Amino acid sequence: MLYPWQKEDWQRLGALRERLPHALLIHGQQGIGKRDLALHFAQGLLCEAPLPDGQPCGQCAACHWFSQGNHPDFTVVRPEALDAAAEAETDEGGKKKAPSKIIRMEQVRALIEAVGVGTHRAGLRVVVVYPLDALQTEGANALLKTLEEPPPSTVFLLVTDRLDRILPTILSRCRQFSAQRPTPEAALAWLRGQGVADAEAQLALAGGSPLTALHAAEAEEQPLQRWLVGQLGAAAAFDASAAAEQLQKLPVPAVLGILQRWTYDLLTLRLDGSATPRYLPKERAVLARCAGATDAHRLQAFATRLTAHRRSENHPLAARLVMEAVFLEYRQLFR
Repeated sequence: MLYPWQKEDWQRLGALRERLPHALLIHGQQGIGKRDLALHFAQGLLCEAPLPDGQPCGQCAACHWFSQGNHPDFTVVRPEALDAAAEAETDEGGKKKAPSKIIRMEQVRALIEAVGVGTHRAGLRVVVVYPLDALQTEGANALLKTLEEPPPSTVFLLVTDRLDRILPTILSRCRQFSAQRPTPEAALAWLRGQGVADAEAQLALAGGSPLTALHAAEAEEQPLQRWLVGQLGAAAAFDASAAAEQLQKLPVPAVLGILQRWTYDLLTLRLDGSATPRYLPKERAVLARCAGATDAHRLQAFATRLTAHRRSENHPLAARLVMEAVFLEYRQLFR
């Protein structure tokens, strides 16, 4: 399906059909529907009776196979953690292993083997890989060889939120497509149509990404995230140990994400006291008070360290210790 704000993106994709690149890299802000756009485009390419604007008919045999997840010329590669049907594996010791958050080398090898065989329907073969930044270096290099010598009649649709994490060699083999961010009006209208309460605040906290805002509104951990926002206003009196204890069941990326947004707004107000916070406009008074208790150099250095923490956020050795260490760094901003 297409979201209301993707009409122009769809027209731009349609213009590429006449000279379709062998690899299209769809990138843009997280939570604006890039993956769904890629999947819809893939279905449109495979559809046997597409509509005049290129959208899939939803009625032909190819569309039925696609919707059931068994089209012979369509392959999707994603981390096991994003597969709703994925189950925890059991290792030799009988312990459960959580589904992988990266795209494994075995998945890349299986993809390369699959595209090496001729198409089953004598048409296109479409491969969707998301998020592309979940590829490790070994897997990215293996995929690069296929992109350099693409099999005939094969189209790769690659999706990422983090263009900066993609190998330059892969970037050079792809046609880049920047997905547009929805206007605040379009995003708010859609969120309200989904029944999201306090949609404006949710959208602001999500940085303008409607899907991120929707998932956050539905998440069970949202009360804890709101609790953290309230605690951060304590500045020098912030209890790092108690907060880490309270939040240890939250995913580390969720905690670092809230802290990163809070720090961004702090720095904004430190540099311009009349500015409106981007992520937490309703907390402006508290943010202004905290911003006045530190300086821009400390905030900028802390923001840089947060970015470094986020590079390994999915592989923390001990989540609670990571949180406590970051919270202690935050408290030092005000001393």
